Amino acid sequence: MSFARTASLTAMAMLAFAANSLLCRAALKHTAMDAASFTTLRLVSGALMLWLLVKLKSGGTGRGSWLSGLALFVYAAGFSFAYSSLPAASGALLLFGAVQATMVAHGVWAGERFRGWQLAGLLLAFGGLVGLLLPGLSAPPLFGAALMLAAGVAWGVYSLRGRGQGDPARVTAGNFLRAAPMAVVLSLLTISHVSLDGAGVALALASGVLTSAVGYVIWYAALPALKASSAATVQLSVPVIAALGGVLLLGEAITLRLVLASVAILGGIALVIVQKHRPQ
Repeated sequence: MSFARTASLTAMAMLAFAANSLLCRAALKHTAMDAASFTTLRLVSGALMLWLLVKLKSGGTGRGSWLSGLALFVYAAGFSFAYSSLPAASGALLLFGAVQATMVAHGVWAGERFRGWQLAGLLLAFGGLVGLLLPGLSAPPLFGAALMLAAGVAWGVYSLRGRGQGDPARVTAGNFLRAAPMAVVLSLLTISHVSLDGAGVALALASGVLTSAVGYVIWYAALPALKASSAATVQLSVPVIAALGGVLLLGEAITLRLVLASVAILGGIALVIVQKHRPQ
């Protein structure tokens, strides 16, 4: 794959990831849509879109596993409920910080050891997270932050489980098909709080069909041409894109606390990743 094609696919994938944050936040802040319904519409529409893509591409059906489907559901549900109270920028920062922390922790558990600048990076990222969550006027709501951190851990687990499982499109389709009924059960359990309107439904469907289903397929198409360090590092651009989108499209404010925390968290994680993959 040429460099230009890889760069184009990667850029489109990062825009799709950031757009998920903006679509969810817009639906829950500016429409009457409830979080459970957003989750259900996102996963069901994404499952249908992926099933169609796989069917047209190979004539086969989805693969995947129930455990990965559960991780996908936990991510999607935590993501939606967290954005009921979190701004787009803070939510994306917490989400991708937790994703990277989960993948780094898995590396430690698998026997990798960090030293020098890597340890400094871990401490810097942890300090940024603590600074972001400390009580104060500009701190994000604690419950929403906890939900987003849980969503990030679930997405990290989902990503780790997806390595080497065959055709990414078929695996992703199978996982979505398993996660979708879990979301339907969630909506049934919260049916007394269901609230729908046309704009909210449109945003949820756009998140499911375009920025989730198609976005994930684009990302998996780019991954084979990226080094592990590049694939991990490039995702750190998502909170920045989400922050800019939140300001330009949703009228959200950027606080000094968020800027400083972003520099600490993203810089610390990037330092760990770059040092980890630097030749010894």
